[in-house]
Amino acid sequence: MNDLIERILNCKRFAVTGASRDPMKFGHRIYFFLKEAGYEVYAVNPNADCLIDGICYPDLASLPVKPDCVVTVTQPSVTAATVKEAISLGIPYLWMQPGSESRDGVQAAEDAGIEVVQDGSCIMVEHRRIAP
Repeated sequence: MNDLIERILNCKRFAVTGASRDPMKFGHRIYFFLKEAGYEVYAVNPNADCLIDGICYPDLASLPVKPDCVVTVTQPSVTAATVKEAISLGIPYLWMQPGSESRDGVQAAEDAGIEVVQDGSCIMVEHRRIAP
């Protein structure tokens, strides 16, 4: 798993599904953490049109570029739908934050050749531990 985590952390472009305007929510924290760490990050949330610093996209297909990795910070049912979209777009990596894991989503992603972190690892914690 460490090899996969390191490969993901060496990616350049991320999408955060469940990005939030609320600074107390993890979708907000993770989005801004990744931006501050120097990554190109896109916020995805169909219920928000913007965050403090820019546009929030309604879905992955609306992004101006294809991300290397999608970080899910959503309910498992939403994560499962995100996985279907990631498969159709050919996104190579998914990181399911603790609480957003979807068993069906993991299976579908792995069947499609997408590598998935879904073991309860938090991307912020792992980045601090083994930042590239």
